[in-house]
Amino acid sequence: MKLSALFLGFLAMELSVMAAMLKSYSSSACFTASGFAVFRSNNATNASNKRSSNWKPPQAAIIPNLHLPMRSFEVKNRTSTEDIKCLRLITALKTPYLPDGRFDLEAYDDLVNKQIENGVEGIIVGGTTGEGQLMSWDEHFMLIGHTVNCFGSKIKVVGNTGSNSTREAIRTSEQGFAVGMHAALHINPYYGKTSLDGMISHFESVISMSPTIIYNVPSRTGQDIPPHVIQTLAQSASLAGVKECVGNDRIKQYTADGIVVWSGNDDQCHDARWGYGATGVISVTSNLVPGLMRDIVFAGKNPTLNSKLLPLMDWLFQEPNPIGLNTALAQLGVVRPVFRLPYVPLPAEKRIEFVNLVKQIGREHFVGDKDVQVLDDDDFILVGRY
Repeated sequence: MKLSALFLGFLAMELSVMAAMLKSYSSSACFTASGFAVFRSNNATNASNKRSSNWKPPQAAIIPNLHLPMRSFEVKNRTSTEDIKCLRLITALKTPYLPDGRFDLEAYDDLVNKQIENGVEGIIVGGTTGEGQLMSWDEHFMLIGHTVNCFGSKIKVVGNTGSNSTREAIRTSEQGFAVGMHAALHINPYYGKTSLDGMISHFESVISMSPTIIYNVPSRTGQDIPPHVIQTLAQSASLAGVKECVGNDRIKQYTADGIVVWSGNDDQCHDARWGYGATGVISVTSNLVPGLMRDIVFAGKNPTLNSKLLPLMDWLFQEPNPIGLNTALAQLGVVRPVFRLPYVPLPAEKRIEFVNLVKQIGREHFVGDKDVQVLDDDDFILVGRY
């Protein structure tokens, strides 16, 4: 009780002091609705009475281009847009994992080396096939930087730095180019879709940084990138081209306009290349048979080879990519059978089908040197936390 009385007495004394201070300030200050004092001299007070009731305080100046691009003009590993336009076979590379879900860099390096040995000219790092959607950005940049550091002089490294957030796409592209990637892959804003004008503004915000490939895959984004958007963006010298998944008629339209385009559909890439003018393909199947995919793209029309590979391509995409590819590479023994959820392996009957496809095409055409095998359900590790 004594402490309470003492506290109340102290509080009363503080309030009386504050009241006295406020009274002394009242002649030279007024208080706004926010409670902050605004001090005025008598002259200022008289002047304010003469102001129009419509008077407004001056606004802060808006500085255009406050955020300058974060870029370097050093030439090591730098690639021109024209260099990217010339690439014919680009592999959307798989990312392998250790049993705890971290990257298996030894297996990854082996996959990249197999691509280089078989004449692949570029790789997509952290794309849909590489499960960039399951990576943190720290993991993403580490993998891009590792790939450039180890292989950047032998193969072009295209980092998937696209996002449905323009702010994030700008930041990630700046950092991707800072660690040395040769080009960026950008998808249109997905899920929270935007207008076509907004789509153009989104791409224009990132395309000027350095060589850029735009990726159109409406089955994943829920929104097509129509030709007039690409035609508008083609005015930028940094547009390398388009990975197009809508079909070969769209590819023909772009090639007629002089726009570089890669087929995004393995099962259509032979005809796209030799019948519709596509520069080449950004391929999933080349993870498995890079040499045969090089023949499809480089060696001229070969409907026999294309027909031979179509059953494999169909098998790969019977479930959303990269489920089939992950299952196939595990059964070839070139990656550990580790899946980051929500991806899970194909069922046993489909795993048996893959072994038969390998025998039909020839084991020598596939990556790795182990015998292909049918893995049991218990052989796979599914990782939810990593």
